[in-house]
Amino acid sequence: MGLHAKPLQLNTADAGFEAAFAARLHWSADTDAAIEQRVADILADVQKHGDAAVLEYTQRFDGLQAPDVQALEITQAELQVALDSLPAVQREALQAAASRVRQYHEAQKKASGESWSYRDEDGTLLGQKVTPLDRVGIYVPGGKAAYPSSVLMNAIPAHVAGVQEIIMVVPTPAGVRNPLVLAAACVAGVSRAFTVGGAQAVAALAYGTATIPKVDKITGPGNAYVASAKKRVFGTVGIDMIAGPSEILVLADGSTPAEWVAMDLFSQAEHDELAQSILLCPDASYIAEVQAAIDRLLPTMPRREIIAKSLNDRGALILTRNMEEACAISNRIAPEHLEVSSSEPHRWEPLLRHAGAIFLGAFTSESLGDYCAGPNHVLPTSGTARFSSPLGVYDFQKRSSLIEVSEAGAQPLGRIAAELAYGEGLQAHARAAELRLNPVPPMREPT
Repeated sequence: MGLHAKPLQLNTADAGFEAAFAARLHWSADTDAAIEQRVADILADVQKHGDAAVLEYTQRFDGLQAPDVQALEITQAELQVALDSLPAVQREALQAAASRVRQYHEAQKKASGESWSYRDEDGTLLGQKVTPLDRVGIYVPGGKAAYPSSVLMNAIPAHVAGVQEIIMVVPTPAGVRNPLVLAAACVAGVSRAFTVGGAQAVAALAYGTATIPKVDKITGPGNAYVASAKKRVFGTVGIDMIAGPSEILVLADGSTPAEWVAMDLFSQAEHDELAQSILLCPDASYIAEVQAAIDRLLPTMPRREIIAKSLNDRGALILTRNMEEACAISNRIAPEHLEVSSSEPHRWEPLLRHAGAIFLGAFTSESLGDYCAGPNHVLPTSGTARFSSPLGVYDFQKRSSLIEVSEAGAQPLGRIAAELAYGEGLQAHARAAELRLNPVPPMREPT
């Protein structure tokens, strides 16, 4: 029997649509209790024993033998050698992608990342000071596959933000180093890199060891152990997000070749079995064309088993009453990647409020955003696009309020603050404000 991929077909006009739709969207982010306990043990061990624990776990989980953690560091010279040794076409593609990602994030910084201030009529200065984080850690997956694009998307906005030290950790099972990942680190401006992965790498970045420096924030995706570790160290350090399975939602009006849409659905399904690919379309005949394209193209895909399981278990082809309804359903889903595969994408874009990234028009495949369009590919998943944003320059900056009150400004502000502080029963707060008044009023009795 051949391999088949039959995404669930739904119709919004059917009475049972809501229940079937909710069941198909459901995904539990709960981490296995055994993983949680193992991660807790690893974090505690690294926090207590530092380098020794990192070395032990790296040898145990990655089979990487080294005399000490210093031997796990990749030097800048090695990164440069990796870049220089790439085939010319690959090197040029990497550098072109990095250039576009940097250009986008430079524009982002100019738009939203500058300090500002103003003065009141009385000379009081109010404003905001924007400063970069001192040191960040980026986690780059390196188990089943290599992800140089993740290096670019995490390191470049940090570099643009002005972060002085970018520490990369990447697992290298059996000591196999991917030259494209190392080359990407060279292009993106990574300061130091270590061949360490898993929960032990997160712990080392969060707590610091004799060799691996403590960072202020950790970004980048990983497996369930990495996700659990990031959740546990949040508060000690900042984190970007807890990423769930990858998602794509395609809004189609039937004008795009069905093969293109089928392949776009595949592009997320091939990540892993839990990835979700959904098509919303008001044209039943077009949905049938897409299913036929899925049947035709699936056997040609190297990762067809993963694609088939993803589409069978979590995929959906949904017939809507019209494109307006499709947009409304999209907002309910709040997908990671949203393709508007339409002849009039700008007609529908104003109706779309919640998505990690919106890809407009038939020629804008999601894969272009993953690699080289420019905007960041680290996006909110599992509906969190309702309240969170793509990774960006702003994730590597912090903001400090600036307040300089003049003597004239201290008079009205002091009276306001004192009155409110007395109302809260905080006499020292009130008195601190009153001491700046002219003349200084007598101290009030507590109420």
